[in-house]
Amino acid sequence: MYQLYEWADIIGRFMDSGGNVLWAIAALTFFMWTLSIERVWYYKFGLSKDIKNAINTWESRSERKSWNARQIRAKLISEVEMKINASLPMIQTMVALCPLMGLLGTVTGMIEVFNILAVTGGGDAKSMAGGVSKATIPTMAGMVAALSGVFINTYIKGIAERETELLEDHLTTDH
Repeated sequence: MYQLYEWADIIGRFMDSGGNVLWAIAALTFFMWTLSIERVWYYKFGLSKDIKNAINTWESRSERKSWNARQIRAKLISEVEMKINASLPMIQTMVALCPLMGLLGTVTGMIEVFNILAVTGGGDAKSMAGGVSKATIPTMAGMVAALSGVFINTYIKGIAERETELLEDHLTTDH
C-alpha cells in the first residue's frame, strides 16, 4: 500500500511540474485510450455478431444479381462499416491534438519564464528553470501521448479495413 502512495506522490509532483496543461494532456490521453480500448473490445466481442447478421440477411435473399440486390448489399456493408469505423475520427483528432496541447504547454511555460525575467531582471536562474521545466515537460508528454495514439490508431484502422474487406468478400452475388 505504501508503494501506491509513493507512486501517487511521484505522479502528483510530475503533474505539478508541468503545469495545468499537463492535466489537460492526461485527460485527453485517457479519453483517447478509452475510445481505443472500446474499439478493440468491439472488434473482439461485438463485430462478429454484426457481420453474421449482415451475412444472414444477404444469404436469406433468393436473388442477388439485380440492381436492387446490389443496393441492398451496399447498404448492409455500409451499416456494418459505420459500426466498424465508429470513434475512429475522434481518436485521430485526439492523436493530432496531443502535440498541440504540448505546444500550448511550451508557450505557457515560456510566458512564465519571460514574466520571471521581467520581474527579476534575469538574475534568478532557479525561478527561470522552473518555467523552462513547465515549458518542456508538457511538450514531451504531448509527443509521448501522440506516439502512443499513433500506434493504437494504426492497429485499429488496420483491423477496420480488413474486416470491411472481408465482409465485402462474404456478401457474394453468385446466384
